[in-house]
Amino acid sequence: MTRQRKAYISLGSNLGDRKDYIQKALNSIKNLSGTNLLNISEIYETKPLADADQPKYLNAVAQIDTELPPEILLGELQKIEDTLGRQRTGKWQSRNIDLDILLYGDEIVNIESLTIPHPQMHLRLFVLKGLCELNPVIEHPILKVTASGLACRLNGQDFTLNPNVPQLISIAGVIGVGKTTLAKKLNEQLKSELILEPYDTNPFLPQVYAGNKQLALPCQLFFLLHRTEQLNRKKYKPQQVIFSDYVFEKELLYAQMFLNSENLELYNSIYPDCLESIIKPSLVIYLNDKTQSCLERIHKRNRPYEQKIDIAFLNYLEGEYESMFKSWTQCPIIRISKSEFDCNNDKDLEYLINQIKAYIIS
Repeated sequence: MTRQRKAYISLGSNLGDRKDYIQKALNSIKNLSGTNLLNISEIYETKPLADADQPKYLNAVAQIDTELPPEILLGELQKIEDTLGRQRTGKWQSRNIDLDILLYGDEIVNIESLTIPHPQMHLRLFVLKGLCELNPVIEHPILKVTASGLACRLNGQDFTLNPNVPQLISIAGVIGVGKTTLAKKLNEQLKSELILEPYDTNPFLPQVYAGNKQLALPCQLFFLLHRTEQLNRKKYKPQQVIFSDYVFEKELLYAQMFLNSENLELYNSIYPDCLESIIKPSLVIYLNDKTQSCLERIHKRNRPYEQKIDIAFLNYLEGEYESMFKSWTQCPIIRISKSEFDCNNDKDLEYLINQIKAYIIS
């Protein structure tokens, strides 16, 4: 007896009567040999990924039971596309119908004609939204993350892998959470470029932490200009993998905390040009821990200028990070809780590296 497998098919159309093409494709899928159409997500309208001049897409996800092996199922879906008049003119071209296998049970398929899971489904909110509607707890068989967990990483956006830019992975989090330690560990494994915050080279920092507010502006400008130089996009090649133990945008958070309104106005006149000149992250890893644990690490490493940091400051800083990432649209964000992750544990580190590789080109 042939075994039935549960599979998920994405459907998209941005030419002609989009809804009608999707419905005709669903009717054809329903009639495939040995296949039952179990459920259909809502139909969502989405912007095209690569060309803003293209018409908007309608997208949906279908859940099926099928006896067809993956390669045969793919062939049948392509026949449906051909019957409906699909023109195969290029990867990013408009199409009246597009059918892709997202998942096929828990199988992993990697042959010339077919890759399952779909190689970029974790970057596509329009796919994950439909998948979550049908089965939010279904797990990506390679990443071992649920559909809802993958969708949360996208923060309401769709993304593509861009081979034409450096692949920057920025590690974010409050002081003392372990950003530098994690960045060094990941860099050791992936043999990449490592960029670290220049704390010890800032001549103004100890005095600012000691309460000298008059030096707040030169202190923040030192960090801003130094990080702008570190991340200057002219220094790096496309696809070069880079780890940083900070996310550049946090500079504005600190400026807003330490500068008075007059100095902040001056800072804000410089900041946009700096932001424009740097490489943008392909992925952010947001490291979280209890602020009390962060404070204990701060005391343990015993940098003199940090010893006046208290829980209230760390709690406020954590809130600022949360606000920033709530509206973050630049790239996916992987949140890591220190209560569930130890970068000194080989299995934990291997798991994170596996996640990172899915979001960059290396």
